[in-house]
Amino acid sequence: MKDWRTESALACSIISLLACGIAVAQAPAKKAALAVIDANDAAHWQAVAKEAGWQIVVPDGASSDPIDTRVLAVATAVRSAIQNGGVDPARVYLAGRGDSAAAVFYTISRLPDMFAAGIAIGGSPQAAISTGRIYTVNFSNSPVLWVSGNDADEATAQKLKAAGMWMEWRSATGMKNADVFSWLAARTRDPFPLDVDCETDSPTFAGCFWLTPGKFDVNESNDVLPRTLVATATPAALDLGAFGYKPDDPGPGVLISHLPEKYSGPLKLGDRITALDGHPIADAHEFQTMMTRATEEAHAVVMIQRGKVRTRVETRILVPHHDFVPTARVQGKYDPVQKQILIISRTVTEMRVTVPEAWAGASLLWNGLALEKIDQAGCVLLTIDKELLHAGPCQ
Repeated sequence: MKDWRTESALACSIISLLACGIAVAQAPAKKAALAVIDANDAAHWQAVAKEAGWQIVVPDGASSDPIDTRVLAVATAVRSAIQNGGVDPARVYLAGRGDSAAAVFYTISRLPDMFAAGIAIGGSPQAAISTGRIYTVNFSNSPVLWVSGNDADEATAQKLKAAGMWMEWRSATGMKNADVFSWLAARTRDPFPLDVDCETDSPTFAGCFWLTPGKFDVNESNDVLPRTLVATATPAALDLGAFGYKPDDPGPGVLISHLPEKYSGPLKLGDRITALDGHPIADAHEFQTMMTRATEEAHAVVMIQRGKVRTRVETRILVPHHDFVPTARVQGKYDPVQKQILIISRTVTEMRVTVPEAWAGASLLWNGLALEKIDQAGCVLLTIDKELLHAGPCQ
């Protein structure tokens, strides 16, 4: 088998890989599915899914929509595909490549209970980390495989793993089809894992398998559950207006691949930023490193290559500042021996607990407050008011 030396080669290898998987085992009545974060990339993933006998799930909307709008669109598309009966809810995988690789990390952090795993090809998670909404515990039951051709990306992956995120990085070089297929096949989604742990900054994105926090109160905070937010370390930026570039572009310099509508800055699509303050920029990765190391705002000079013309542009290095955003975190554990549901939370005053048939009759403790027994399977609405725990059926 060929090594995956480029993203295009990687895509071809995945096609072969999935076809091989189908040859060994009969496809179940309900198919595994690739949910695509970027609808513009649907044709590529459609080819992958078709060769595998898998389904593809494509959200409505445009890649220019706000990221949370795109995440909600993916969730709607996945739920619809499952309800229509064709997709196995235990084997839905989120897929993105290139510029959409970061969105794989972001989407799983927002929807930690929807996907069996995520696949990010190329690109970088940095744009997702910069949002300040990547919580490592949200990957506990939905890991990400990141495959890239840049060996320097391994250091980024190791930092994320050290922070507590369940993810793996693999180099495209030397990667075999069977490796990726084994990684995918080993992961399925369990709707009722015995242990769950999720963190969020929004009730809109508060699903955590069988726990769904509904109301938050910062006064109910505690030190038992620390924040698991990945430190943003948002890199500095050049004051040239919003512009986009591919983080894995080989250079020379930084190729400007995207500009917003009505852009009025000095750049044009196809320009290359080739030097900063007299230092040549080899490629996009080196530019990212330079921006990450900048800690103070300062005057700067860049060289812009447009065709055969080089232009000197004076600008500034801007260093972002982030305000503290309170979050809610909830942990749940079912002990089958003791027949007990244990819940610990931070900043949560109301939540829905979905109890499967096998857990009926279990006692429940939430932050030390106890219910004797949950008699029936189904949804239980729990509220805490003045240190009193109330329970009733979900409406």
